[in-house]
Amino acid sequence: MPINWKNYDSGNAWDELVTASGRARNGARAVLAQLAKESESELIERQRSAELAIRSMGITFTVYDGSETIDREWPFDIVPRIIRRKEWDEVTKGLVQRVNALNLFINDVYNDQNCLRDEIVPADYVLKSKDYRAQCKGITPPHKVWSHICGSDLVRDGDGRFFVLEDNLRVPSGVSYMLENREVLKRTFPELFRNQEILPIDDYPAQLAAMLASLSERSNPEIVVLTPGIHNSAYFEHSYLAQAMGAELVEGSDLIVGHDDCVYMRTIEGLIRVDVIYRRIDDAFLDPDVFEKESVLGVPGLIKAWRKGNVALANAPGCGVADDKVIYTYVPDLIRYYLKEEPLLNNVPSYRCVVKEERDYVLENIESLVVKPANESGGYGMLIGPKASKKECDAFRRHIRANPRNYMAQPMLTLSTAPTLFDGHAEPRHLDLRPFILSGESRYVTTGGLTRVAMRKGSIVVNSSQGGGSKDTWVINQ
Repeated sequence: MPINWKNYDSGNAWDELVTASGRARNGARAVLAQLAKESESELIERQRSAELAIRSMGITFTVYDGSETIDREWPFDIVPRIIRRKEWDEVTKGLVQRVNALNLFINDVYNDQNCLRDEIVPADYVLKSKDYRAQCKGITPPHKVWSHICGSDLVRDGDGRFFVLEDNLRVPSGVSYMLENREVLKRTFPELFRNQEILPIDDYPAQLAAMLASLSERSNPEIVVLTPGIHNSAYFEHSYLAQAMGAELVEGSDLIVGHDDCVYMRTIEGLIRVDVIYRRIDDAFLDPDVFEKESVLGVPGLIKAWRKGNVALANAPGCGVADDKVIYTYVPDLIRYYLKEEPLLNNVPSYRCVVKEERDYVLENIESLVVKPANESGGYGMLIGPKASKKECDAFRRHIRANPRNYMAQPMLTLSTAPTLFDGHAEPRHLDLRPFILSGESRYVTTGGLTRVAMRKGSIVVNSSQGGGSKDTWVINQ
């Protein structure tokens, strides 16, 4: 049987494509009509074709299972997510505003520390953060930008309003999958693109290369992508972006810091000076002379070269001080402090467990909240209260009492949904959105971003490492 959208029910969630009455949202009519023309078996075949394309294109991600690493094919659903351009333009302004304030905050933390003296953010929260790097004090990177590539996760509530769920400022990943999702859908379901004015996304590698080049004063700078190696979960993305930019993909052993404190790349033709490093390695492993002494992934002397301005690092070491879920709760205050503006995008309402009154509320209402550790990622280490057992809730109460600075909590939002295919049937699944913001000499925001989908019914965990999938994200010119 073909899909009957009148029978599609997203419950009390705001659906991206279908209204509560079963009608197509603005911009989604043609897509829903095309899907309704397809039989069950045809939709199953379309999905299989997408999976075959992913396999043939080698689109994978790595998950860690104990001591074992497993390569898995990228999970993808062929029903696109659709956002109108008018709405996206407003989101873009909010994202640029946010990343501007965050970069000013990081630069302030490592230099004048005005925001700490003015008590906009408690100094202890920053200076005792595990991601504060005292080795970065006194440094001002080009354009005063520390987080050159930021991925801020957005969600919609039950009324369709966008909120920022968290910011990823250290080594955000996922943009290659955003690009490949578009290619896979074009290959396997070209009919969906008929009579659609979809804004392009394929300029991202060129925009990334231009942003990285703007960090160097040298003309035609040598740019490299520094990867930990093939066993890293995002290695596909590292190699994809390096190839798309025409940059060299290197590991730490491929680089050396010379006596002149410049960075060089080993090649069969000799040493070549490197001007910009897009690093996909965590701070701790970048330079064994400064951070983790046992690291074999980084480059001895790299931080000294960076301090002297002989090489640019993107993202800059130390920017993780703002990639903290407790600091996240202060971002609206930082926007007002640095930019003298009201936030254009709101945070999800949050509770800081380090504040006694808010901690007491969390402890008393933990069964109805989502509790997150300050510095975990990938959906790990958090408690989803409404789905947790009493034993799990009690364990988190103990964790919070023992280390309140490490936790914050948010109400469990009813995340928006989108139709997702299972055996040729459309079922609603919750999702989020990760757009990417580039900051160098200028700012650039991706047209849409990476839509991640919780493939399990009723789940709000969208991370691919925990069973999530993805969709192509369309921003249409309406």
